[in-house]
Amino acid sequence: MKSTVRRIAAPLTALVLTAALVSCGGSDGSADKKKTVTLWMYPVIADQAASDTYWKKVETDFEAANSGFDLNIEPQPWDKRDEKLATAFAGKKGPDVVLLIPDQLPQYVKNGSLEPVGDVVEADKSKFLPNAIPGLTVEGKVYGAPIYHTVTTTIYNKTVLGKAGITKPPATWDEIKAAAPKLKAAGFSTLDYSASPEATLNLNFYPLLWQAGGKVFADDGKSVAFNQAPGLEALTFLKTLWDEGAVPKSALTNGNAIENQPIGKGQVAMAFTATPANAALAAKSWGVDNTEVGAPLTGAKQVGYGIPGGLSVNAGSENIDGAKKFLSFMIQPPQLEAMSKATGYFTPRTDAKVEVTDPLTQKFGPALQCAFPGEPNPAARQIMALLSVEIQAVLTGKKTPQQALDDAAQQGNALLGR
Repeated sequence: MKSTVRRIAAPLTALVLTAALVSCGGSDGSADKKKTVTLWMYPVIADQAASDTYWKKVETDFEAANSGFDLNIEPQPWDKRDEKLATAFAGKKGPDVVLLIPDQLPQYVKNGSLEPVGDVVEADKSKFLPNAIPGLTVEGKVYGAPIYHTVTTTIYNKTVLGKAGITKPPATWDEIKAAAPKLKAAGFSTLDYSASPEATLNLNFYPLLWQAGGKVFADDGKSVAFNQAPGLEALTFLKTLWDEGAVPKSALTNGNAIENQPIGKGQVAMAFTATPANAALAAKSWGVDNTEVGAPLTGAKQVGYGIPGGLSVNAGSENIDGAKKFLSFMIQPPQLEAMSKATGYFTPRTDAKVEVTDPLTQKFGPALQCAFPGEPNPAARQIMALLSVEIQAVLTGKKTPQQALDDAAQQGNALLGR
């Protein structure tokens, strides 16, 4: 067994590229030498001590159950993760196993960097949440084994609503539009929004687009669809709220933050893509009794955002068999239950006990049934960057919603056509 506790406990910022870009795990040819399975893991467990404990047990238990393998866990920072991983894959180096999320998969599938892992999850496929395995599937093949599931939903400041005379938290677009004048008259904004270019559209515009019944991409993935009628409806809804002062002007620079923002200061009635961590921060400011967790918003559809985190296998690994053994080990209930307890995330398996103990976080559970993991496409990140700029242009009055969507679509389609 390698001594990975020291590596895991080291500050993530101290990691250097040359240490991380190791060769894929494998044997040196000696008959008695163990095969190494190298995992690149990101800080999904916020508490360092809990992270050390969890991964040390994973290492110990996996090696005990698989005597021919040596698990090497290398913690990685979130910062510049795609650039670092792309460099590793291009150099035929890097980990045997890596944590990926749905919108990362297509680009690595397209360039042949990932090994399909459908055989790993097939036996237990029916035991996962509805969108857990589909969220890690590209062009009909599974490329990730789910180990946790995130979820977002709506949170409300009951004090703010009460001061505006609103007794029923607005849960639909129509109810939000009706509540906005009352909240403005009471001195409050209605809906929190993050329009910073650094903020992911998965946590701001895309849920509105999906709620309107729209899509980012056409079904064949070769063109965009966000400039069609549902996209216009979603952006017009946002622009109308903005013009009425129902969205705080700080949205232009807010990158999905709660602290030191109007929402955290009790100046906004609700946030519609809050994570459990966001709710916890809000509760510290508003008070637990004044923090209400609701369902995802309903437009034409009721949709929230939530994704599975999955373990993927490097197609260039010299130890694909060992990598898949590790995935099979990690998706079993004991590991997933321990992961849920350590991370505060929900488990992706319906037959694994959810170990979330925080009462506020537990209220997010029902929203998992509406959790949509997004639309996979190799150009998803680039399209998001193009559209973010155009949405800012709408909010600042430089373009109309349709003009901005069409301009983004023109650029996006040119990108997809290359």
